[in-house]
Amino acid sequence: MIRTSIRPAVPAARLGVLGLAAILVLGGCSGSGEPNAEAAENSSSSPSASESSDPTESASPSATPTPTAAYKPATAEGPAENVPLPVMPELAKEESKEGLEAFAKYWYTTIDYGFETGDLEPFKAINGPDCIVCASVFDIVGPGYRNEDWITGGKLEVIGTQTTYTLTSTDQYQILVQLRQDPYEYRGPSGHLYEKNDGLSSTTVHLIEAIYLDDHWFANNVVAID
Repeated sequence: MIRTSIRPAVPAARLGVLGLAAILVLGGCSGSGEPNAEAAENSSSSPSASESSDPTESASPSATPTPTAAYKPATAEGPAENVPLPVMPELAKEESKEGLEAFAKYWYTTIDYGFETGDLEPFKAINGPDCIVCASVFDIVGPGYRNEDWITGGKLEVIGTQTTYTLTSTDQYQILVQLRQDPYEYRGPSGHLYEKNDGLSSTTVHLIEAIYLDDHWFANNVVAID
């Protein structure tokens, strides 16, 4: 059986088993108290600014930022490396129409992160327990990272969102999300190909039913409606 794209589905069987972050220098000079004598003394004996500088201080190195390891997408040869952890935008934390729209877009970035790393904890943290599509995501991503296996591709693209931002009878807000998904593959050691999936070449629409609780949005339920 073939693993399905992100839509409600019966978990697919897994075909393979082995395999699968300026120093400021201050100088001073002294004088004799006599203006002329002081001027003469200064002209003949006062060191220049460069001479009066402490060579130890001027040679002090400036702070060097720690280099960030380069991100590498997954390929047939190996899994993605140094995938940046998705950060929720501040707007996505607001209890507003714009906040809900920003949250919906962020929700899909946590799925992308899961496809690239196998880590679905950021995704899990913003979902309700009865989310239908959420369960499908775990069924699709989880088997792809057993042992030393990994997934290539599968990136989601949010094309648009739409919401009236009106509370339903169950005290939830609904938002429609139009999206597509790149094809993806299940790979193992030595580039072994277990399976290919077409993703969502044509667009699909998800309905997110969200609630705002404890200063955060949660995807209480998500269903594919076409």
